[in-house]
Amino acid sequence: MEVPRRLQPPTLTLTLANPASAPPCSIGAKQKSSRRNGMRQKIRLEKDGGPEQQQEEKEEEQDAPAEEVVRSEETSQLLDVNQAQRSRRSSEDSFSEDALVSEEELAEEARRKSEAEKAAAREREAQRQLMSIEELVQSERSFLRMLELSTGAIRSSLQKLQPPPAGLDGMFLYTQEVMDVSARLLSELDRFQPGDPRFLENLCESFLALSSDIEAAYKEYLANYSHVTVLENAYKQKEALWKEIVTVVKASAPEVNASSLSFFLVMPVQRIARYPLLLQTIQKHTDPSHPACALLDKTAHTSVALNCRINEYKRFREVADKYKKTENLTIRDKIVRLNTHSIAKKTARFSQHIKHETGMAPKVVDEEFDALEGFFAVLDHGILQLLENVETYLFNLQGFLECRTEEFDFDMEGEKSAVSYKEITTALRQWVLPTFEKRMRTLIHKPLCALRDLLVGPRNLIKKRFHKLLDYEVIEGKASLSFEEQEVVNTYKTLNTLLLNELPRFNGVALQMIWSMLGTFSCLHKDLTADMEQLFQSFAQQLPHSFLSHGAFWEWAESAVLDGARSLHALCQTVEETLSVPVVQPLSPTSHRRLQQLTGKHGSGKIYQVTSSVVGSRDLDLSLAKGELVAVISGADTRGDKRRWLVDAGGRRGYVASSKLIRYHQAAEDPPPSPHPGLPETVSGNRRYSYSPGPPAHTSQPCFQVLAAYNFTARGNHEVSLQAGRPVRVLEPHDKRGNPEWSLVEVASGQRGYVPSNYLTLIPLEAGPPAGFYPF
Repeated sequence: MEVPRRLQPPTLTLTLANPASAPPCSIGAKQKSSRRNGMRQKIRLEKDGGPEQQQEEKEEEQDAPAEEVVRSEETSQLLDVNQAQRSRRSSEDSFSEDALVSEEELAEEARRKSEAEKAAAREREAQRQLMSIEELVQSERSFLRMLELSTGAIRSSLQKLQPPPAGLDGMFLYTQEVMDVSARLLSELDRFQPGDPRFLENLCESFLALSSDIEAAYKEYLANYSHVTVLENAYKQKEALWKEIVTVVKASAPEVNASSLSFFLVMPVQRIARYPLLLQTIQKHTDPSHPACALLDKTAHTSVALNCRINEYKRFREVADKYKKTENLTIRDKIVRLNTHSIAKKTARFSQHIKHETGMAPKVVDEEFDALEGFFAVLDHGILQLLENVETYLFNLQGFLECRTEEFDFDMEGEKSAVSYKEITTALRQWVLPTFEKRMRTLIHKPLCALRDLLVGPRNLIKKRFHKLLDYEVIEGKASLSFEEQEVVNTYKTLNTLLLNELPRFNGVALQMIWSMLGTFSCLHKDLTADMEQLFQSFAQQLPHSFLSHGAFWEWAESAVLDGARSLHALCQTVEETLSVPVVQPLSPTSHRRLQQLTGKHGSGKIYQVTSSVVGSRDLDLSLAKGELVAVISGADTRGDKRRWLVDAGGRRGYVASSKLIRYHQAAEDPPPSPHPGLPETVSGNRRYSYSPGPPAHTSQPCFQVLAAYNFTARGNHEVSLQAGRPVRVLEPHDKRGNPEWSLVEVASGQRGYVPSNYLTLIPLEAGPPAGFYPF
């Protein structure tokens, strides 16, 4: 039997590190190596089956019979091959274990490094947060210190200038309010140090609590800042004054290198805009896990919203200041302002208004604004009416005080009542009523005048809003708008929003002021009654009927008042009858011709005279001068209104208010004709003096004297008044145009002027003038 050849096991070469060449290992390295060897041995045991399995294999080999030698040899060969393979696998597993351990060490080291970097970043953010907080606090202190310097040392030094700058107080308007709110904020921040963990929460809570006060202080200051710049520019126009201001500023604050007041006064404008930047910087460097992070986010958003509201309020104030101004322009100024753009704009507005009135285009209806405007119109009318009544009341009171009846002595010997009445009147005029008048002017009239002046601004804004609404309606339907058209839209919306926000407040305050003034008016009269009662009680014993009982006294007082009222009514009737007697004023030649024309056409019963000047304000109304004659055609207009009469003014026909007309009573005797010879009638016109010193006009009739036959009242500077029966001196028997209906005369007082020629008459000198007359 052929014994098979023994298989040669494959060779496996392992490269091992030289122990002699290896450096000495540290304790940590030894621990790692022992741990690594333990893991290798454990893996090998798991693969080989353990020591028990190896021992069993050896016993089976020793007990095998001889006939199985060949098989044993073959088995040993196979075992050698398996042993070699197991050795190779064990070496590969050791390398993978080494790689796995190295990766774990690197991950651990990276994790530790990342944690260290994060800790360093948190530390840096904390330092930056602390620096931002300190910047906010220190800049707030510096800001307050600069404002105190400007309002203290600089302002006092400027007030000492001779003369002090005009409007200096207006430069520092609302500055004190800004300083107060800044000082309150600093006092709240000083409760904790910037490094304290509670400081950030305290900062947010303090800012949120003072946000409304900060807004109220800064919005008024920023709205008034444009006035500050205007005043400063006015100071710069005066070179000497500006040099003194710069000198005072530099001397008062040498450490800041300031050269003008605007260096300090612009600080509140910059400060309110810096709050959001500082708070957002603090928020950026604050850890999201910080307890005050949510509160800090709310504070930052509040500061941004606060600035937006302040800017919106400033924009509204600028628009209001622009349109509420009242300009008193002359006709020439208005003509100079005319240009093609303004004419086109006003034409478009007028066209749109006509379309509204005729129903061709719908109106933009705003019920809320219409209600506010209607209430404002009622307030406007009521305030003006109340002011007119108060002024009339004070005028009559002043007239009563000017009647000094106590200065006249009445011849009433033995009548003590007259003396008592005189003393009462003196006390009323010198003490009670002057005090009452002074209080009325201070507490009623002056506030009413101020309220009347305040009405101008809203009235102009409402008017401008209507104009802008017409412009807005014209361009509302366009798909795309130009820059100017967009500006018109923005202006209309701004005015509308401003009025909707502010007009209710104005109406409420105005109504409250009216009720307050009416209450004050009642209290003043109550005080006046008390003062007069006290005065009369001191003289009650000296007055008649003071001994009567209460009921009897009031019965006597009522009967006395009724008797006095009847006497006064009778007196008024007498005066009215006397005054109602028509005073016939002689007519001029032109008016005389018109009278004859109207009488012949309509009859003398329909002739009326204009009592005062009439200016036509409606269609078909006439404009007539005082004294003109007209004939009444109809006692009502086409609508049946009896307050407007249809009249004939000598060719012109139209309507006149019936209250302006009075029936004309003709003179019983017409004036005599003019004594001067007639000349051809020329075109009438304005007369001018053409008299030059020379011989008298009537040298050919030295035996006659010229007298005024009728009274004549001059109606202008070129005429002179005449008194019937008084002598006059005729300088020219005609006017400058040669019209003989007028004569240039000189009266006894030396005054010269024109009079109607037929108002003069001649009398012989032999008859002599009446008593009191004197010749020239």
